[in-house]
Amino acid sequence: MPIEFVLNGTTHRIEPRPGESFLETLRERCGITSLKDGCSPQGQCGCCVALVDGVPKTTCAMPARVAHGKRIVTLDGLPPDERRQIADCFVAAAALQCGFCIPGIALRAKAITDRDPAPAREAIARALDLHLCRCTGYVKIIDAIELLAAAKHGAPIPAACTDGRVGQSLARIGAAQTVLGDRPFVDDLAAPGMLHGALTLSAHPRARVLRIDTARARALPGVRAVATAADVPGERWNGLLINDWPGFVAEGEEARCVGDVLAAVAALDRHSAREAAKLVEVTYEVLPPVLDPRRSLEAGAPRVNPRHENLLERAVVRRGEVEAALAASEHVVSGTWSTQRIEHLFLEPESALAEPLPGGNLRLRSQGQGIFDDRRQVARFLGVSEDRIFVELVPNGGAFGGREDMSVQAQTALLAHLTGAPVKLTLSREESIRIHPKRHPISMDYTVGCGADGQLTAVKARMIGDSGAYASVGGKVLERAAGHACGPYHVPYVDIESFAVYTNNPPCGAMRGFGANQAHFAMEACLDLLAKKAGLDRWEIRWRNALRVGDTFTTGQVMEKSVGIGKTLEAVKPHYDAALRAGRAVGIACGIKNSGIGNGVEEWGKARLVVEPDGSVSLYNGYTEMGQGLLTVLVQFAVEASGLPASRFVPKVDSTFDLQCGQTTGSRATLLGGRAVLAAAAKLRADLDAGHSLAALAGRVYAGDVVIRDTTALGAPVAKIKTHTSFGYATQVVMLDANGRVERVVAAHDAGRVVNPAQCAGQIEGAVHMGLGYALTEELRCENGMPVTFKLKELGVLRARDMPVVEVILVEEPEPEGPMGAKGVGEIGLVPTAAAVASALEAFDGIRRTTLPMKDSSAARAMSVGGPLVAQ
Repeated sequence: MPIEFVLNGTTHRIEPRPGESFLETLRERCGITSLKDGCSPQGQCGCCVALVDGVPKTTCAMPARVAHGKRIVTLDGLPPDERRQIADCFVAAAALQCGFCIPGIALRAKAITDRDPAPAREAIARALDLHLCRCTGYVKIIDAIELLAAAKHGAPIPAACTDGRVGQSLARIGAAQTVLGDRPFVDDLAAPGMLHGALTLSAHPRARVLRIDTARARALPGVRAVATAADVPGERWNGLLINDWPGFVAEGEEARCVGDVLAAVAALDRHSAREAAKLVEVTYEVLPPVLDPRRSLEAGAPRVNPRHENLLERAVVRRGEVEAALAASEHVVSGTWSTQRIEHLFLEPESALAEPLPGGNLRLRSQGQGIFDDRRQVARFLGVSEDRIFVELVPNGGAFGGREDMSVQAQTALLAHLTGAPVKLTLSREESIRIHPKRHPISMDYTVGCGADGQLTAVKARMIGDSGAYASVGGKVLERAAGHACGPYHVPYVDIESFAVYTNNPPCGAMRGFGANQAHFAMEACLDLLAKKAGLDRWEIRWRNALRVGDTFTTGQVMEKSVGIGKTLEAVKPHYDAALRAGRAVGIACGIKNSGIGNGVEEWGKARLVVEPDGSVSLYNGYTEMGQGLLTVLVQFAVEASGLPASRFVPKVDSTFDLQCGQTTGSRATLLGGRAVLAAAAKLRADLDAGHSLAALAGRVYAGDVVIRDTTALGAPVAKIKTHTSFGYATQVVMLDANGRVERVVAAHDAGRVVNPAQCAGQIEGAVHMGLGYALTEELRCENGMPVTFKLKELGVLRARDMPVVEVILVEEPEPEGPMGAKGVGEIGLVPTAAAVASALEAFDGIRRTTLPMKDSSAARAMSVGGPLVAQ
């Protein structure tokens, strides 16, 4: 029956379908896209909040019929002055990164500050309970709400930085529009005549697909196409490194995980597409899945993937006679450490929009971390040349490595190809969790020795990681874990082996830290154990062993420059010592993470500056903006080199120019993209200095291309080993309160040169938030290859009330190979966190925990998340 409500001052009369949520009504019928869908119908992320009769409500969990007779207000309906005030406060506080969650939080901020003229930080944090932010760690969000409360009572809002020089906190590009929900994400986009897509996924982790019957799906009114493997005109199998991942599993083949796609539907509306996808009938021969990586390596184990043996990759690092060195060591410790599978839980589910163009071409709008890899794989899938695909980045709602592999781009493009119409396909939260790769669970056996003085002598480690059903970049994750196995310490003798293994579990690939997190959890624990045996303070043993220029890293690379671990240790020492004097339970851990992929890979940074007729300068680059602030940082380099103001530059990421740089991964986008922009902007500056005006230069294209070819493969027999271009370093100190709850984290990080202090600190705050969840509450448990929950609260990501005080100390140890001395900090932020928490917990209760997450601890029990699975 019809419902009637007032939306932003206008009466709407609508007849919702049975079961329709009010979020669907607002987005699909009323065109209100400032409300985002991050978890429908759970009501647990807060991205869909609207004011219903003045009260904030999560509309995805609200049946549309309940809105009858209500007055609804969204950000779109606020007076212009109030909208500007809210946006200005969030921009001034640098309170957003990807921004997907922020419109909902901004509306909540209005409600909080309308109710309480001077809310305390603790009260704000509790009021944000229904909101999830994966990027920021909430610190700057609470800052913004405090600013808003003060501004409502006449306090001035600090002016956002517009200077744009390197070292200044230039306001994030497009920040105000993002805060207000005006900057579209892919699922906010529409095109004339657009159809909606949906997928049918495998019900089993391992089963032979005997028959796929699409007749009932095709018969549903509104359905325009149902695609299966038989409809793929090109190569069905794709992948970043190995073409072992089919866009569709065909009849007669095995489904290898519960994220495998069997069919895709295009229909007139999203609901019809999803209903049709449910009507696809699949007949299976269910087979016993291979779920344990050790079992997968046994003789006679079923082969998981037909394109590769079950051992995906083995990495080896050996230097010297380790057994002899251990035998001669004064102190030796051994143990087994295990880490868990983690869901990225970026707030924006995967989405793509494909539009046919004249001449058989296609426009693809993607959220991917490497749009040129997307173009390559989609072209291969459709059987066309890459120049037939125009791909454009729509900056995404978080990624953390989880958008490196394709998700729905190929299926969406195929549906557009088959129907001749634009198609948008957006995953639900459950589908997102089932499909994209996770953080690897890794089991690690370590033996570490030291002398009587605490100097490390040798490290022996064996690591085995579950890479799931497809390669993704899993082999490289285990390779990176092996290469970082000794942490940021000089170790003379090393014997490391790592194994990445196929199973029928969900695939595992890139996630922030990329294997270094797991290795540090074990290695840092060994440092604590050795300190106790040697009678040394935990800070002191790290100081004695910290890498310095001239020392050798795990891989055999001799460190020649920009080694900042010592500075980070010095930066935290006053805080560490003060906590000890106060009798607090305190933990400490250090970290190292490569900046740049390295290991023999050729890496490019590419940029183009185009002077436009209106006097603006388009800034093209090949890397992805995913909340880390890359586009803002690149503008700052352009400002520095060209002398033009930041307002002149308009960042763009698309295939107008062939700027293939690969994935935005390995903390390398600033390192390489920054160098490319500096090179291009220097050429523009030369023309400006020669007396040319921008108007006279309209149409000119200034190219910047840099390449790194001097790194060496892990274990390569070369005279000079250089596995990585650069490294970030960190030391973190974790302090517990009297009840064993995490109360404060001090994080000192070497960024080379800090390009944008506010953004850099925000990256570290968000990484600490992610690291604390990794340490204590987060886990994607699977039974029989299927995640046991898709509920956000039960996945264990921390809420605002769970966050301790985080103090970030930015250290500068300039990197000669980086742009103006800068290097990446996107991943190093959580590399030492879990180990520091484990160290603090042992100081609190005497228990050395060796398995993540540490759910049995006082610190985990103090958290509000984890749900009924916390005790399991």
